[in-house]
Amino acid sequence: VQLQASGGGLVQAGGSLRLSCVVSRSINRFKAMNWYRQAPGKQRELVATITTDGSTNYIDSVRGRFTISRDDAKNTVYLRMNSPKREDTAVYYCNAATVDGRTLLSWGQGTQVTVSS
Repeated sequence: VQLQASGGGLVQAGGSLRLSCVVSRSINRFKAMNWYRQAPGKQRELVATITTDGSTNYIDSVRGRFTISRDDAKNTVYLRMNSPKREDTAVYYCNAATVDGRTLLSWGQGTQVTVSS
């Protein structure tokens, strides 16, 4: 199973960006689809979760600014980043996960997001 994240790039603080993650198999078989990020010198962290019933959850630092969504027909998960901040600069990855957060698939290459002030 492959994970292909895209949509990253250079964005100004306060702007907007939408990330996409295409999965090479049906995503409705996974309890949750997550977005993660890894900033330079830091550990990878969970950013947002969406479950099969559409429930979402976010880390505090992005809640109200980021929106995760899914299109099962396209096997794609999205992350809309509104009003990004410099501290959102990172490589963003997606993965499938169990309800207790264990990732299920091999990591893809991710997509770099760089926020400029």
